Amino acid sequence: MTHELTLQSRAVVSAAVLGFGLLLPAPAARAQAMAQAADAGKPVEISLDEAIRRAQANEPAYAAAVADARSAGLDRLNARAQLLPNVIFFNQYLYTQPVTVRNASTVNDYLGTTTRFIANNAVHEYVSQGQVNENLSLAGGAAVRLADAQAAQAAAAREVARRGLVSTVSGLYYGVSAAEGHLAVAQEAQKEATDFNELTKKRESARESAHADVVKAQLVEQQRDRELADARVMLEKARLELGVLLFPDPRTPFTVEKTGIIPALATRDEVNAAAGQHNPDLREALAQMAAANAQVLSARAAYVPSLALNYTYGIDAPQFAEFGPNNAKNTGYSASVTVEMPVWDWLSTERKVQQSHIRQQAAQVALTAAQKRLVANLDEMYSEAQTARDQLQSLDDSVKTAAESLRLTEMRYTAGEATVLEVVDAETAYMGAENAREDGWVRYQAARADLQSLTGTL
Repeated sequence: MTHELTLQSRAVVSAAVLGFGLLLPAPAARAQAMAQAADAGKPVEISLDEAIRRAQANEPAYAAAVADARSAGLDRLNARAQLLPNVIFFNQYLYTQPVTVRNASTVNDYLGTTTRFIANNAVHEYVSQGQVNENLSLAGGAAVRLADAQAAQAAAAREVARRGLVSTVSGLYYGVSAAEGHLAVAQEAQKEATDFNELTKKRESARESAHADVVKAQLVEQQRDRELADARVMLEKARLELGVLLFPDPRTPFTVEKTGIIPALATRDEVNAAAGQHNPDLREALAQMAAANAQVLSARAAYVPSLALNYTYGIDAPQFAEFGPNNAKNTGYSASVTVEMPVWDWLSTERKVQQSHIRQQAAQVALTAAQKRLVANLDEMYSEAQTARDQLQSLDDSVKTAAESLRLTEMRYTAGEATVLEVVDAETAYMGAENAREDGWVRYQAARADLQSLTGTL
């Protein structure tokens, strides 16, 4: 019976290794299987990858980070578009009140026009023109660099949000696995207590033990019943917490995948290489530094002259026609080149440059801090995962030893060589060893998931 308990507990706890080193079914096949299970009223089996995918579709903070990253990507395209010429088609009809005098020629000689507003060309003026405009300046290039950096920063922030979500989901996922393991241990412990209670009653009937042994066994059985009820409640809470992120109805029944394979831990060199290339916190700090550099360039761009080019083709005439009186052609073109040279702005540009340098220094401090924090986190998380991995064999050995101790103690009690307290102590030690092994498995899986999240590989 003890050997069967060990196998059963191992099968339950092994759900924590889900998603690592196994060949999963194709997404379409998995979705179809899940739909069939739901239709049949059976609990849906969820893998860690599937749980992460569902959580990404349902978690609002991550959705906001994704929206920000997409918006920043569009801003980047808009900034690049500002460097290209733009074309517009301009149409306008302008009416100006005419001057009414008896001698129009005299007025024309004096005013040079027959309209009340001398800025307007005619009483009836039609404008229909196509215009091509191009602005060349250092500020435009700086704006593109800034938009690129901000898009990279938003993408890194999205990855940071994803990593946080993955960490949360993996913690809840392994929490369900741990709760299932503790429930299995509680069920077996309750069965052991019930069997031992029956044994004490038989020994009392045979006048081989005192009634006090029966009383003690009953108290232990009652305690195991309460622990079993608590384990069921803890499992239900763990499933509801994870169900909030996975399903429209968090009460949807589901189970986590189970496997007996212990996933391998990556080497330290592999972890360091992955962290240097894929760590989202470091990428965000680097993008923030690039944005600060672009802001410095943008502020300095105000010192440099800017160039504006315009080409216009169409009509601007008193008649909306290609030809006017005397067959004069109304259509034509014009071109202009405008150069703006900064001269004096009461040191506003200088102060903006100083502000950008201040932000640049802050970004450099943040980058240095992110690098140091990455090194510290790598050491902490790798040590945690390695220690948890090394302790798995010791925890297995403890379970085997406690199981053998319980078996021998029960045999001695049956032979009248051990007391009821020794049996209870052996049962408690065995249950503690089983729970410790459950927690050890989950500890390793959670530490490994955190390490993969830190390196950007999960």
